[in-house]
Amino acid sequence: MLTTRFAPSPTGPLHLGHAYSAVQAHRVARENDGRFLLRIEDLDQTRSRAEFVDGIVEDLRWLGLDWDGDPVVQSTRTDAYRAALDRLRDMGLVYACFCSRGDIAAALSAPHARPDHYPGTCRALPDNPERRARDPHSWRLNAGKALARVPPPAWTDNDRTLHASADDFDDEILARKDAPAAYHLACVVDDAASGVNLVVRGMDLRASTPVQRLLQILLGLPEPAYFHHRLVLTDDGRRLAKRDRAPTLAALRDTGVDGPALAEDLRTGLVPSGFRLAVA
Repeated sequence: MLTTRFAPSPTGPLHLGHAYSAVQAHRVARENDGRFLLRIEDLDQTRSRAEFVDGIVEDLRWLGLDWDGDPVVQSTRTDAYRAALDRLRDMGLVYACFCSRGDIAAALSAPHARPDHYPGTCRALPDNPERRARDPHSWRLNAGKALARVPPPAWTDNDRTLHASADDFDDEILARKDAPAAYHLACVVDDAASGVNLVVRGMDLRASTPVQRLLQILLGLPEPAYFHHRLVLTDDGRRLAKRDRAPTLAALRDTGVDGPALAEDLRTGLVPSGFRLAVA
């Protein structure tokens, strides 16, 4: 059975871009007699708020969207993430990273540093359990070792087969200093556990697919297909973001906008005045 999901983070109110993504995932599921799931990605406990979870539920119901089963809440699934991380650790494919953001920024300012990639500062450090017990650290994927074990993966995206190259990979963080898992690891573990076989999400997350496909192969998880849809932008080309205080669904509701009518427009690719759909 085709199964999709909508997986927001409760770190702020939903905006029109979230609504478009939820509507597209819901549309694909219902048009194919499939399942549409809701997942609350609340691993960032410093920013997640219960009131934002309530707001997500209220916004989706206002749009007229329903979901199958109870929402999956990531903060209740930490044992599953630890088990996946332990498996990768046993394979020798992760390492402890003690770098701060400042350390990484300084390393990236050096000549010949690869922009936006972790500089590998901790990659060659010997494992030191005493230091790990003492000092905060994250866990990173050793992409080089992983790609020596399996070749860069392929996947189906919008009915096209795409292939990753070695340049698509970095030593991504799989578990943070203050959380048992980071986005990539939690995402693939939860999609597999929920039977998600079509990942519907925005083009801004397309670059996440190579490492997630790699993790699926390493962990022996099922391979989903992908549908990366266009993004809702402002008329002047700006992406909607919580940090930029994009207009919220709650604000639209308060002005009298009809939720189901808005959802129907979004299903057909129509967005309100002042916005447009684009690839990036």
